Order: sequence, then structure tokens, then C-alpha cells
Amino acid sequence: MEAAAVTLRVGADFQEAVDSRVAEEVLAAVARGEAGEAMKTKDLFAALDHDRITAAIQEVEKHTTGEIRVYVSHRRVSDPRHAGAHQFVKLGMDKTRHRNAVLIFIAPESQNFAVLGDTAVHAQCGEAFWENVAGAMRDLFRQGKFTEGILHGIDTAGKRLAQHFPPDRADHNQLPDSVVEGE
Repeated sequence: MEAAAVTLRVGADFQEAVDSRVAEEVLAAVARGEAGEAMKTKDLFAALDHDRITAAIQEVEKHTTGEIRVYVSHRRVSDPRHAGAHQFVKLGMDKTRHRNAVLIFIAPESQNFAVLGDTAVHAQCGEAFWENVAGAMRDLFRQGKFTEGILHGIDTAGKRLAQHFPPDRADHNQLPDSVVEGE
């Protein structure tokens, strides 16, 4: 399946189901892609280079107030947009000062993924940007190049964040940079 970009509105109904503490509305731009047969859970976990991914996030965040996270789900998810939006809120990504966080959500059991951006990011980037990021990542995942696919997503999103959200001395790293694995 081709990657598609949509604007996903995560409003009060969703937030109540996810976390009753979340009062603000999150608008997320989502690019969804299917990674194909090459993305098998055991292969992905064995091949994923957490240190390189964390270092890449740290490097791009030096040039922006934006925040990037990578989440790898251990579960089979039918809708990576919904599961990614859930994790986006759960990880506190909707609470960044400038609303400029990006989540790369990967579900190897389902062989799919989503790239989600908060409201300010999507307002600056638009749909075509998310489609291009997901398309390039999907191609790399299908070749079994999992770390490279994630690094491409981080680099591409980071460059766009740097364009629209330059670094600010008063701003500090608001979210951890390490890869998160979970359900």
C-alpha cells in the first residue's frame, strides 16, 4: 500500500479514551506506510541500532526547538495512526512548548508505521512533506534497512524543524531522545 498523508484530529473523545488528564486538542499530521514483508519484528529488533538513532535525534535537536521521538510497538496494530496518536499523548509530546514534536511510530508485527507531527509542525510542513518522509522510509524498510529508514525520517523531519523552529537559548531538551519500545 502506498503511504498516505492525512490530518488526524485527536479531540476530546479520543483523549478521554486515551488519558483523561489530557485537556488540550492535538492535531497531528500523519503519514502512514506499510513496510512490507521485510519488516518482521525479530529482524527489526535485532537490526535496530538504538545508539545511532539516539545520536541522530540529539544532533538534529541541536538545530531546532523541535522534538523527535521514535517508538517501536511490540503489538500488532491495525491502525498505526490511532496507536501512534495514543503514544504521542502518552509520551507527553503534545505538551512541548512550541507544539513542534514529531513521532515516528513503528509497528513491526503489523508491518506498518506512521509519522505524526504536532499542530505547529503540520501548519509549517503540509501534507506533501509527510507523504515524502513516509515514502522514503517505506522504501528503506522494504529493503530491510530499518535503522537507515528511521535515520532518514529523523534527518528529514529535523531539517524541516530547523527551518521553521530554529534553536532558542532559553529552550532545553523537553523530551528524552532514546528509542522507546513498548506495547
